[in-house]
Amino acid sequence: MAIEILAPAGSLESLQAAVRCGANAVYLGGKAFNARRNASNFSDEELKNAVEYCHQRNVKVYLTLNTLVSDSELSTAYDAIKSACDAGIDAFIVQDIGLASLVRQVCSSVPLHASTQMSVQSIEGIRILEKLGFSRAVLPRELSEKEIAAISAQTDMELEYFVHGALCMCVSGQCLMSSVLGGRSGNRGLCAQPCRLPFGVNGKGGNNLSLKDLSLVDEIRRLEKAGICSFKIEGRMKRPEYVAAAVTACKNAVNATPDEKLSRSLQAVFSRSGFTKGYFEGKLGKDMFGIRTKENVEDASGVLSGLGKLYEKENPLIPVDFSFIFLPDSPMILTASALGKTICVEGNTPQPAINRAITLEELRDRLSKCGGTQFFAENVEIDFSDGLFVSAGELNALRRNALSAIEEALAENEPNTVSLYNNIIVPHRCTETALHARFFNAREIPESLPHISRAIVPLDTDGETVERICKSGIEVAAEIPSAVFSSSEKYAKDLIRLKSHGVSLAWACTLDGISIAEKAGLPFASGFGMNIFNSLSVKEAEALGAKDILLSCELNLSQVAHLGGDIPRGIMAYGRIPLMLTRNCPVRNKLSCSECKGDSFLVDRMGVEFPVRCRNGCSYILNSRPLWLADKKNDIRNCDFSLLYFTTETKEQVEAVIDSFVNGKSPDGEFTRGLYFKNVI
Repeated sequence: MAIEILAPAGSLESLQAAVRCGANAVYLGGKAFNARRNASNFSDEELKNAVEYCHQRNVKVYLTLNTLVSDSELSTAYDAIKSACDAGIDAFIVQDIGLASLVRQVCSSVPLHASTQMSVQSIEGIRILEKLGFSRAVLPRELSEKEIAAISAQTDMELEYFVHGALCMCVSGQCLMSSVLGGRSGNRGLCAQPCRLPFGVNGKGGNNLSLKDLSLVDEIRRLEKAGICSFKIEGRMKRPEYVAAAVTACKNAVNATPDEKLSRSLQAVFSRSGFTKGYFEGKLGKDMFGIRTKENVEDASGVLSGLGKLYEKENPLIPVDFSFIFLPDSPMILTASALGKTICVEGNTPQPAINRAITLEELRDRLSKCGGTQFFAENVEIDFSDGLFVSAGELNALRRNALSAIEEALAENEPNTVSLYNNIIVPHRCTETALHARFFNAREIPESLPHISRAIVPLDTDGETVERICKSGIEVAAEIPSAVFSSSEKYAKDLIRLKSHGVSLAWACTLDGISIAEKAGLPFASGFGMNIFNSLSVKEAEALGAKDILLSCELNLSQVAHLGGDIPRGIMAYGRIPLMLTRNCPVRNKLSCSECKGDSFLVDRMGVEFPVRCRNGCSYILNSRPLWLADKKNDIRNCDFSLLYFTTETKEQVEAVIDSFVNGKSPDGEFTRGLYFKNVI
């Protein structure tokens, strides 16, 4: 596949800026179900017009449906898919595996692109995407050049990667900070960006969750060599001038025509203390962090008018070939061909010249003037006879008619086959609720685990501990973390080792984990981080072979109770919800690992403390207080198990929590009900 510059289009003006500056494709959202719901976005009619505009200029359009969708929204999602298919979009960008199944069912002819929100970090996850029918994966920004190349070498799937724009601190799809702290979900397209606010470390101040913006514009050819075919610019919430500058800079990089002035303007129009290449180069640490300063804002105002000139006029980007018949006693016929489309328009019969005949060169010159359109004349062939005359106005009108007709031909879309879907959901039913316990550290596990039917242990657990738990009749599962990256082989070996001691199940927290479990010869359960949010994703997890599933903690209890599907399911009923998974440790901005000793915390502006725990080269930022539903068991309906999610507790605290849940006790100390009694937006 040829290099694709993929630009953001949060509004019509940004779309025009992207196209006129040479983007090969744009991604945009409808009025619902996209990760930038606060952008202007596009109505159904606007989407249709946008697709026509882009296709007339040889630009593809990808629709973002990259949020989690509830059961009550599935009918609206169906309408959005159908409208997009009717409009002729070129691909859907999807996060929710349930929504992906709906797209396949409704409009299977349109390609599926896996959003970076799916958190696929390795070739193992790519294998699952292949099974699910995806043709492209948007890789996480946290991958290094070496890791990208390793994935590319093992798949023919198209790979897309962000080359410019904002960097989230959290691995995409694994952030719950905005929803848990403020009820606005990043997984639902309304992230409030609390990470951009001050967060100190152990009382030491700073903005330790705010990264600089990414810019790999100068590394596009290296990325291409590593296996990337689509180079994505972040910024559907940003100004069209930013889009124009970023697209132009990317085109310059592809064409090896650097423009230092434009590069400076690109940084001025939007940056956070400059740019970073940290993840790509494998250089993490303090240099990757930055904030939006007063100076950054002032710099932007000085370059906007200049950048606006990049897209104020139509740029001739599409070659057109003309073939013109100019003979006596025969109507003039102009044939235009562009991008595989050919049309013919007919004019009047040329008149014998009275004063001066038009020359061949004059005809060629006038037909070649496509100014003000997206076309430029590449080849002009004329079947010419001397001694004839045609006015400039008549010839110009013929050329305009031909270009208008070829434009209409380019906008024509092959009709997509759209099917209905079965929207009848029968709620799951169960009579008993088991207790599962998940442990971040093996040293937290008490000698006895009464009333626990499954213990989920970390991969570094020793064999003796596993055997002891198994002897008590408890099923032991090993957790494959949501942070996989380049550790998949190591995780598979750890699973095989634990399997020999009695582990009978893998707890997979991303799609990567499913393949890792298969490699180790273990069945899997769907764990924390899989974002199972609707009845269709429940069924997809079952189709993938899950033994049971942990539902998203962004669902409320009413939504949980009404989910369909036959597979056993449960909810997290106790524990500190992981608000973020980060590959760049925020604590290391202030402390070394030896100083931290694995027991540090972030502090927000109100003095609230959020524990940070590290494992496998990544950090987990935990909620300030534990979720507690022990005294709300009667409100939990149609769940086969409740999960006790242990992170910072001692053995004694673990025993006390289990006893509280068995006996339905009220909480002692600070706690949260999470989102189970709210409606997350």
